[in-house]
Amino acid sequence: MLSARGLSCIRGERRLFSEVDLVVNPGEWVHVRGQNGVGKTSLLRILVGLASPDAGQIYWDDAPISACRDLYHENLLYQGHYACIKDELTAIENLRLAAGLDGVTLDEDRAMRTLGRFGLRGREELAVRNLSAGQKRRVGMARLLSRKATLWVLDEPFTALDTAAVDMLAGVLSEHVAQGGMVVLTSHQPVPMDNGRVLDL
Repeated sequence: MLSARGLSCIRGERRLFSEVDLVVNPGEWVHVRGQNGVGKTSLLRILVGLASPDAGQIYWDDAPISACRDLYHENLLYQGHYACIKDELTAIENLRLAAGLDGVTLDEDRAMRTLGRFGLRGREELAVRNLSAGQKRRVGMARLLSRKATLWVLDEPFTALDTAAVDMLAGVLSEHVAQGGMVVLTSHQPVPMDNGRVLDL
């Protein structure tokens, strides 16, 4: 279980948000919404431990994440707004590199199947620089299936995706939640998934 209690974030002289509480149990997902500049990305960075809150605490199974950092990170997969892929590498090289950085051995067959699931069949060996913006996003999102992580924290995962890709990614997220996973995401567009909760900042 992920929980946050009384989170506050100040940038410069501006308070982005305060007293934010959040609980995500296995099999649940949360859509963080708000206008540009209200602190959605800042909240996600705080939740994954990349930034510290100005007040409040984050817990993993009721333990502060500062006290169980390694365990928390083993169960966490964070995908920021940018794909963080290398243009000079192929799609399959990028996916296998990301898996290696996550401490996962990803053989070529599994990598090919994963990229195929994300609509990249026939493009696995192309340098990422030759892919469209949406295809690059798909390469980055394929990381979701390259390792086992209970909690997925995703910043604008549907950006630059066409309608078919949005539906495909929503299906992947729904499967993860149905299998007991947890998702926290931001999105400026409606999320085609059922039974989520909304946190408005």
